[in-house]
Amino acid sequence: MAKHLQRDLDHLAKQLLTMGAMVEEATNKAIHALGRRNKSLAQEVTAGDDAINDQENQIEESALKILALHQPVATDLRFIITALKVNNDLERIGDHAVAIAERAETLADLEPVPLPDEFQKLVAVVQKMVHDSLNALVERDASLARSVCMVDDEVDRIHRFMYSAMQHVMREDNRFIEPAINTISATRHMERIADLATNIAEDVVFMVEGEILRHNY
Repeated sequence: MAKHLQRDLDHLAKQLLTMGAMVEEATNKAIHALGRRNKSLAQEVTAGDDAINDQENQIEESALKILALHQPVATDLRFIITALKVNNDLERIGDHAVAIAERAETLADLEPVPLPDEFQKLVAVVQKMVHDSLNALVERDASLARSVCMVDDEVDRIHRFMYSAMQHVMREDNRFIEPAINTISATRHMERIADLATNIAEDVVFMVEGEILRHNY
């Protein structure tokens, strides 16, 4: 029984890593499409969403099968609980990547809106949070996971700054109203991706240490 349980746990872990890679790629493509005004790259993100949804379903089925057949306890149970929660958060990150891609398609046909330097900082921080949260999951690194959690406030600050900056742009020149609104929407989706990366990091801490970190830092 123990051998069969370990086989199924290893399979679940591989499925989850595949899901993570798919979602990170979609996120990076969407953000690059936004910055480069690349409609074809944005369309690749949208086209790939069904595959992410299918992977989510397969992971959920695998996790529920393990619970039903093996009735795991202790660290194995914590891993399965984490897998289910992370799986859901990854699918939601994929949805936000699609939303960014849709904004990128719209913005590609509009006049470029002036962007402050903070926009590139937001992009870099969000991409790093996704990457580090997934690395923490792979390596079962609670320290790295905690470092991801500590960056979320900076993302919130930059998002508020971008909202104010785009309001100023719209007041100064009404030609930029539509692109500024779409830019605000895109940065909001990036902020939500950062929140979900933080959720994943918190779940890694739970998996490794058994500590429920949410709301406690």
